[in-house]
Amino acid sequence: MKNIYAYVRVSSNKQNEARQVKELLDLGILKNNIIIEKATGKNFNRNKYNNLLKCLNSGDILYISSIDRLGRDYDGIISEWNRLIKEMKVAIRVLDMPLLNTDKDKTNLMDKFICDIVLMTLAFQAEQEWNNIKSRQKAGIAIAKENGKKLGRPKAIYPEATIKTINEWKNGILSLDEAMKKIGRKKSTFYRLVQELK
Repeated sequence: MKNIYAYVRVSSNKQNEARQVKELLDLGILKNNIIIEKATGKNFNRNKYNNLLKCLNSGDILYISSIDRLGRDYDGIISEWNRLIKEMKVAIRVLDMPLLNTDKDKTNLMDKFICDIVLMTLAFQAEQEWNNIKSRQKAGIAIAKENGKKLGRPKAIYPEATIKTINEWKNGILSLDEAMKKIGRKKSTFYRLVQELK
């Protein structure tokens, strides 16, 4: 019996997968069979994706909304595509490019040739777009630094009493237990504060 799965990927926690999920639910795919992952597409070393591969059997169908949801690396996409359809014998359905659906009979050499070209083109676009995003991010960071903007997490601000207590501990005025009790922190948190206040 064929099982139907779907793989949904967004690059970060800030991105929303709702559109992809709705599209798949509307096709009647069971919610439990929709694998959602928040991870970069630059390689296939992804926990949920690799767990999905363990569930897939010959004859199963895997839905993806587009090629770039599968990945963003040209060589990786081509290699993974071939592994899924040729080695694992899994059918793939690509929602935004039905021409690539592998469960359609493509005995005609011209059909196979066109599909290969489309796949390679989309894989190229996926990696190129990823490279463009990274270039824009680097350019944005460089401009922000030139303009004197501080990047990254803002430095935490601690009460004067906390800073005084840590300095007293450093100078041997207070024992570790006394200092921790005074600022109400456990040992691991206390040492983290010490590092942050260096």
